[in-house]
Amino acid sequence: MTAARSGPAFSVHEIPFSTYGSWFDISPVVAENTYAEDLQLVSHQNGMHGVLRLVPRDPARGDRVETRVEATPSLLSWTAESGRVDLAYESPDTVRLRGSGLGIGVFAAARTLTPFSGTYFFHDPAADAHVFTSYETGRRYRVTVLSGTAAHTAGAQALGGADRGLAVIAETGGVWEIAIEELGTARPSYAPSGTFDDIVESARRAFADFVDAVAPWRSSATPAAELAAYVVWSATVAPTGVVTRPAVLMSKHWMDKVWSWDHCFNALALARGCPNLALDQFALPFDHQDDSGALPDSVTHSEILHNFVKPPIHGWAFGHLRRRLPTPPTHAQLTETYEQLERWTAFWMTARRAPGAELAYYQHGNDSGWDNATTFDPERVVVTADLAAFLVLQLRELAELATELGRQGEASRWTRAAEDMQRALLDQLWTGDRFVARGVASGRTWSSASLLDLMPIVLGEHLPGDIGSALADRIKAHLTPYGLATELTSSSHYLSDGYWRGPIWAPATVLVEDGLRRAGHHRLADDISARFRALCESHGFAENYDALTGTGLRDRAYTWTASSYLLLAEAHAHRDGR
Repeated sequence: MTAARSGPAFSVHEIPFSTYGSWFDISPVVAENTYAEDLQLVSHQNGMHGVLRLVPRDPARGDRVETRVEATPSLLSWTAESGRVDLAYESPDTVRLRGSGLGIGVFAAARTLTPFSGTYFFHDPAADAHVFTSYETGRRYRVTVLSGTAAHTAGAQALGGADRGLAVIAETGGVWEIAIEELGTARPSYAPSGTFDDIVESARRAFADFVDAVAPWRSSATPAAELAAYVVWSATVAPTGVVTRPAVLMSKHWMDKVWSWDHCFNALALARGCPNLALDQFALPFDHQDDSGALPDSVTHSEILHNFVKPPIHGWAFGHLRRRLPTPPTHAQLTETYEQLERWTAFWMTARRAPGAELAYYQHGNDSGWDNATTFDPERVVVTADLAAFLVLQLRELAELATELGRQGEASRWTRAAEDMQRALLDQLWTGDRFVARGVASGRTWSSASLLDLMPIVLGEHLPGDIGSALADRIKAHLTPYGLATELTSSSHYLSDGYWRGPIWAPATVLVEDGLRRAGHHRLADDISARFRALCESHGFAENYDALTGTGLRDRAYTWTASSYLLLAEAHAHRDGR
């Protein structure tokens, strides 16, 4: 038995095997930094839950067989000397498995069933299928044997502790095949939509169409483009629960949410090739904007968090987004976004400004997106230069949108507000050679060795030249062979795996690179882009990276990292092609 293979190969220990629209993946990663012995069907409905163990078995003895696991965007395979098992997505909620020479065991990942947790298992006579019901996901997982034999079942209708599941084998020299569906309460009995090879080919074409759309510029000079596209494509889920639109999760590992600044980078990377999906990414958090105008901290299948917010980079992002779209947004789209950005800005200008103050404050490092950056060590409720700079850009974007919408009076008001905030930023937080932060309660100021203090470079062309040059010089000091360390490596607070206290991050890289380029520091911007692209090409798309070794850290399949690579690689390809 053979099966066509296509697309970039990857390790399922780093990147889950999944497909566009699906809420589950196939992976050994079942929790943060937790790896199971066998690949599992891991669902992201109601959280991250390993539901089913998929175990290659010796068809004669029933023992687990050690195999080599290989994956491409359209096909996952377990291979041993005695045979192989292949798995492919037929649809976002259904996978097909086929095997010869090896059997497969499909077992509940949780051995214990209580009245409130675990997985129940039974044979459903109406569908002639075996069904697992999961308390954790609130879904059912139906296994239909299409060919071969269910040679062994265990734990059917069992309560308490028990092994639950079935094993499937084929006649000697034959082939077995099964389908596994994630569903609600009931649906018609499973009926194949095509042969297994047809399904693999359909999956191959679907991914090929996606990567051709988002990265038509790719070449041997951008060798990670296809894998970056796969990370984004496979982490996209269909609307369900409180997720109102097709959504690119940050990962189908444990970072399975949309945070309210991460989504901007995915939107930008998708804009040229998948404009509707890009607009959905930008808009999704605004679907949950509250009465104060604040965006949620994060959104996922069944949870919306409001305990923090994220930085107002949305004016910056939408300005870039609408210029990247192949067709300009309609008047209605511009109006809707204008009103959303207006409310988001009003939140910062009212709920996040102390009485009589000109500059807004964060309540915690989490609000900045740089959770534990050393800028926040002295105090947490802090006026920072990055926040003021983002709001200046957002006010300027509001002025541009108001002009396009024919609201000249509002455009003038936003322009004055942007000028006033930039003047306050420079008057109150610029010392002559650096920006400082200020405690709201104490009024004292301080500086740190965090790259966050240099983020006003995002103002680009709006910065006075001498300030832009001073920031560029300080940014150079953060460069390692792999990119921008978020804390100076010479700092006593530097930590190699310290989250925002040292590691390299994609969003900081994109924002700094863009600001430098708009401020005229093209050579430094080119260097930062080149180092980050090389980092992704050699170390994958991790949540962040050790700044001195390049080693990928934390979640190893992070979409904003992949999208940032696509953005920088595309821009480089276009510059290089001129």
